[in-house]
Amino acid sequence: MTESTYRIRGATGDWEVVIGLEVHAQVTSKAKLFSGAATEFGAEPNTQVSLVDAAMPGMLPTPNKECIRQAVRTGMAIDAQINKWSRFDRKNYFYADLPQGYQISQLYHPLVGEGRLLISLDEKDPDAETKEIGIERIHVEQDAGKLMHDQHPTRSYVDLNRSGVALMEIVSRPDMRSPAEAGAYVRKLRTILRYVGSCDGNMEEGSMRADVNVSVRRPGEPFGTRTETKNVNSVRFVMAAIEHEARRQVDVLEEGGRIVQETRLFDPDRGETRSMRSKEDAHDYRYFPDPDLLPLVLDDAFLEECRQSLPELPDAKRQRYEQALGLSAYNAAVLTAEAETARWFEALLAESALVQKKSESEVAKATANWLISDLFGALNRLGKSIVDSPVSPAQGAELLGLIADGTISNTLGKQVFEIMLETGEDAGKIVAERGLKQTSDTGAIEAVIAEVMANNADKVAEYRGGKDKLFGFFVGQTMKAMAGKANPAVVNELLKKTLG
Repeated sequence: MTESTYRIRGATGDWEVVIGLEVHAQVTSKAKLFSGAATEFGAEPNTQVSLVDAAMPGMLPTPNKECIRQAVRTGMAIDAQINKWSRFDRKNYFYADLPQGYQISQLYHPLVGEGRLLISLDEKDPDAETKEIGIERIHVEQDAGKLMHDQHPTRSYVDLNRSGVALMEIVSRPDMRSPAEAGAYVRKLRTILRYVGSCDGNMEEGSMRADVNVSVRRPGEPFGTRTETKNVNSVRFVMAAIEHEARRQVDVLEEGGRIVQETRLFDPDRGETRSMRSKEDAHDYRYFPDPDLLPLVLDDAFLEECRQSLPELPDAKRQRYEQALGLSAYNAAVLTAEAETARWFEALLAESALVQKKSESEVAKATANWLISDLFGALNRLGKSIVDSPVSPAQGAELLGLIADGTISNTLGKQVFEIMLETGEDAGKIVAERGLKQTSDTGAIEAVIAEVMANNADKVAEYRGGKDKLFGFFVGQTMKAMAGKANPAVVNELLKKTLG
């Protein structure tokens, strides 16, 4: 495990930052936590609201089993304790977007207990710098609605589409000591949620957001007073909020002031936090057991079904890619960072092994290199994700097969790939129709080499006089004269024989 050396330099010495995160992840389900209303993002305001969500008199909540199942699966994925007995509580507060006047949550008896998350701080070597972050709990709760302030010059409107949507609140221990560690934690947690399928992780849509708790202290001293910055919706903003808030607290303390426990907001345009309200404690919310809901009791069969439904998780997949496929630690980490990328790679790998009539381990390195360099480069240029790739895994495998068997060179392969991106056509068809097949005809290549040498007699004399670096020049001229269609291995062999 790696200890952070991140420090904030103040006028009176160094300070250490202490960070804990409360991540709110919207549970993947077609219905809300306690009603049958839809959860689709982007619907017209107040079109996905049941009588339960609107808190109409006499309406009773009914737990959605799928939401509970997804939270349990998430807990299992972070190696957490699953509590067979848990209970819902009412968190009482008034806000215009909270129709009931309380939120149904879990305080005293959460569904998921203590777990852990291993983060990596070195992208090139994920095993070099690691740290374990403790997770205190995951509890299930309902979301509030949304206030809309930009629809009228003097009034605010309420959209209750989000009211009652199931959230998992994933509460970390205050184990992070730098913005980089917090960023790595959010990225890793998001990756796991997406692998498990319990949350889509779309922070820009608000389906995953973080409350950032920050305090500062002299290294080794007790924890200081913390502030909570609410609803930060990107990894970059989480890191920026921590950096600004920690610096602000250091400045306050060094000027003789004191930190007030409060809730703050992060302004991404100005890169700063500002005060929102004083921070409430649990007793301020007057928690008590929800009288309309029985405790949740999970049986062994349900827990076993949840466990069996889990996919191979990113750390296990990365290690398999390294050990079984022989990939570098960096390539394995890149390919497993997103569930969609791993699925695409595995489809490409299976097709490539089939096309080339080899084992997956034999074709894995070339397949991974092409995906990470060529395909990712093209997708970045086009502004597309791998899910929207114009080239399918089967098409990619055909292209790699043509390169592997010598039908086309790597250089021609790049040209063919560009045509595939533009037209959507298969590689074999493009090669056949455009006459791009690589030639290994020694007679044709020897004729071109003779012409190149005749046109560059001075360079031939220099090479034979000991200027070996000119060999690359002759290779380039020969390939250029043959429009890149000559087999490079044959060109190299014939040039060595002809130049002497």
